[in-house]
Amino acid sequence: MNESALREAICRLGHSLFRRGLTFGSSGNISVRLADGWLMTPTNVSLDDLDPARLARLDAVGRLTAGEPPTKESFLHRVMYEERADASAVVHLHSTYAVAVSCLADVDPMDVLPPITAYYVMRVGRLPLVPYFPPGDAALAEAVRPLAGKHHAVLLANHGPVVAGTSLSAAQAAIEELEETAKLHLLLQGRRVRHLDAGELAALGRRSGGRAALPNEPGGNR
Repeated sequence: MNESALREAICRLGHSLFRRGLTFGSSGNISVRLADGWLMTPTNVSLDDLDPARLARLDAVGRLTAGEPPTKESFLHRVMYEERADASAVVHLHSTYAVAVSCLADVDPMDVLPPITAYYVMRVGRLPLVPYFPPGDAALAEAVRPLAGKHHAVLLANHGPVVAGTSLSAAQAAIEELEETAKLHLLLQGRRVRHLDAGELAALGRRSGGRAALPNEPGGNR
């Protein structure tokens, strides 16, 4: 996909996420990797108001070369790309149910959501929780870094999910699956729940080659 098509795809995804209630106001941000840098959504711009010509274009060292200034959370995107050589896109949302889960006490910080469905296991896998940092604090990138090389999705405490994918559509599929699983998890609170067991998880791993990789269409790995 050429740069012009990527710009259009970012804007289509932004409009879709906003209009389906997966992000609000000017929250959330999207990026894609280019051969010589990145395209990112601008700061203080609603994902429903994205303009392909106004997207931030950054060079390989993160300098703005065209468009409007990038999201203030650009460091989150860059650390995911730096730690995951095959990441082609990153999506970060403040989606309601994932944020709600990120605020729960006494979760497993190395795997916040249980294996409720096969598609969650294949598209997201283990979801570690990153400790809370104030908005815009660049130290958050260094908290994400040691996890990003092992996990293509992380959940920021009291904040929201960040997901990398081998393509923009793969990142979209994974973050939407994460949000839906967070919703299911909250709906099932207080009930006896049947999670996928070790044998079922192993079978899913065999179907997907047993690799801890980025999510690829139609699915990825736990």
